[in-house]
Amino acid sequence: MKSKNVLWISLLFFSSTGFVVPHRSDGGNKVQRWVISKSSSLSVNGTTNVNKFSCVIPNYDKVDTLSLSTGKIGHGVDLSGSIGLSISAFDCHNSGMTKQLQKTLDEKQFPLLRIKFLSLNQMPILTARPEAITGQVEIELAGVSKRFEVNYQITQNDQKSIHLLGTREINFSDFNLVPPRKLGGMIQTKDQLNVDFTLIMKAMD
Repeated sequence: MKSKNVLWISLLFFSSTGFVVPHRSDGGNKVQRWVISKSSSLSVNGTTNVNKFSCVIPNYDKVDTLSLSTGKIGHGVDLSGSIGLSISAFDCHNSGMTKQLQKTLDEKQFPLLRIKFLSLNQMPILTARPEAITGQVEIELAGVSKRFEVNYQITQNDQKSIHLLGTREINFSDFNLVPPRKLGGMIQTKDQLNVDFTLIMKAMD
C-alpha cells in the first residue's frame, strides 16, 4: 500500500511541474546536429620572399555532420565531427606552386587534410549578426596531428543556413614540414600560414 502511495505522489509531482524529457538528448545533454554543405570551402594563405599566395579548396565534396552537446551552463559545448579535404583539390592559381604545395604536404602518402572539431566555448545564438566564439580543433596534416584554438564568426541567414567562418595561423614546422622552394631555392616560402575555412550548414530537424 505504501509503494502505491509513493507511485501516485511521483505521478502527481511530474504532472504539476510539467516535466518533459528533451526530444533529442545524449546522456541527458541537449544535442544539435548540423549537416555540412558541399558549398563549404578552405583556403591556405602564405607569403614568400617575393610575394603572397593563396591556395584554395573551393568546394567540399562530401556531406558530413557536426554534433553539439551542451551540459551544465558555463561548461562550454562538446563538438564532434570532422571533415577530410583532398590535398589534390588545392588550387594555388599557379600550377608550379600547386604542385610544390602538394609535394610538400606529401599528397601521395597522406592524401587528406583532416579537421576534427572538439569543442566551442559557448552555444551560438544563431542570428544574422556575426557572433565571435572560439573552439578547439585537431588538425591532421602529413600524418601529424596538432590541437589548436580557432577563432570563429558565426551567423544564420533568412534561409536558416548556418555560416561558420574559422581562422587559425599554423606553421609548416608544426607538422614537421619544410616550406616549399622554387627556382633552386631563390623563392622561399615562409613558415607561417593562415588557414581560413567556411562551413555552410543546416540544422537537422
